[in-house]
Amino acid sequence: MAIIEIAGLRKTYRVYQKKEGLRAALAGLFHREFRTVEAVRGIDLAVEQGEFVAFLGPNGAGKTTTLKLLSGVITPTAGTATVLGHVPWKRENAYRRRFALVMGQKNQLWWDLPAQESFRLHQQIYRIAPADFERTRDELTGLLDVRRLLGQPVRELSLGERMKMELIAALLHSPEVLFLDEPTIGLDVVAQHNVQSFLKHYQQLRKITILLTSHYMKDVAALCRRVVIISHGEIIYDGSLSGIIDRFSSDKIVTLLFADDQMPADLSRYGEELERMPPKVKLRVPRSAVARVLAQVLADHALEDVSVEDPPLEKVIADAFALGHSPLPLATAKA
Repeated sequence: MAIIEIAGLRKTYRVYQKKEGLRAALAGLFHREFRTVEAVRGIDLAVEQGEFVAFLGPNGAGKTTTLKLLSGVITPTAGTATVLGHVPWKRENAYRRRFALVMGQKNQLWWDLPAQESFRLHQQIYRIAPADFERTRDELTGLLDVRRLLGQPVRELSLGERMKMELIAALLHSPEVLFLDEPTIGLDVVAQHNVQSFLKHYQQLRKITILLTSHYMKDVAALCRRVVIISHGEIIYDGSLSGIIDRFSSDKIVTLLFADDQMPADLSRYGEELERMPPKVKLRVPRSAVARVLAQVLADHALEDVSVEDPPLEKVIADAFALGHSPLPLATAKA
């Protein structure tokens, strides 16, 4: 069953073009020039109940705009979308009680008050029964190990602790759909891992539907089986994480460990040299040439070990972003 259904969704903005200089600024009072920015260009997407979907793209690709449309913060220029059977931009109270939006760069908690006070406010806004509120609050604060911090002003918390409190506030009313926009931005490795572990556990426990945007590929690899890539407002890939490598990477990384004193100075005839730490070297080799190159290397040199790997996911994703302006057919290989 599709929880999120999008068809031909489009969002454009008119942006004022302010020219430099006093004379131009004065002229702009009487005659303004605008340009049209297409943030989202007619995307189609369906997300099933219980899916944890990564929504990836470079800055300005349309990710956050799409989440704002789905949460009803802004209205579209064209197209349709429903979430849990509701049209988001109608902003019905019945819909607001069934989803949550967490934006890593915006706070929903009162800065100078303890988080527990903001939680009480959320209880009133969402009309959560006292027993349900206390049970959910205690469950979430226990899972995130922040119960001892509830009485501490939010401004005194670390960035990682604040993000945990933001997640608790978003989940107090037990939403069925959760939109996450860069939830681990700015967090250190430990805090990222803690947030990832919580989200993975909570999603498996509650079977909620989550749409995640993130620039950290570790978030994606740890949490999501399905990945949607958007570039220049258009979806260019919708499929499995492993499928991204098959589609957007034409190379393999070959690591060669030479026997003592057997490493040649020039390996360019086998592939592009990426890293040399004698007696080990890493080469970038076209996928179609890996078997031939390995056979040739083994015939020419004595090796102690060989490994063949896919390139780093970050590199593959960056290549996918770079190709986003090209008229590629949409990939739809599902996990």
